[in-house]
Amino acid sequence: MMRDQKLWTWHLAAGVVILFLLGLHMTVMHLNVTVPLKGLNPAGGHPIDWQNVIARGKIGAFALTYVVLLGAALFHGLYGLRNILFELNPASWLKRTVSIVLLLCGLALFSFGTWAAIAGFSLARAM
Repeated sequence: MMRDQKLWTWHLAAGVVILFLLGLHMTVMHLNVTVPLKGLNPAGGHPIDWQNVIARGKIGAFALTYVVLLGAALFHGLYGLRNILFELNPASWLKRTVSIVLLLCGLALFSFGTWAAIAGFSLARAM
């Protein structure tokens, strides 16, 4: 019971992290005229102009936020899916199997996404 309470608390915390980081993303990428943030679009123009993408890619904090957002979103989504599936009241062996499969899928996706964020940061720094 205590383990479920800790996981639920992490689930809620992940939701708060997602809310904050997606809000930041929306501000940087879609509200750049309304809320101009100096230094995030140094070439001027639209946030998805190639020069701005490369400039932001060289900022290590962006790569870090991508990894944190990825981890929070994966945990939040997969734990929520696990809870939905557990509402069907499967057998205990199936609950364990579902938990292991979701954990392995989450770890694989997190590893791939982290690699992509680090590779993008490295490539941007090389340009």
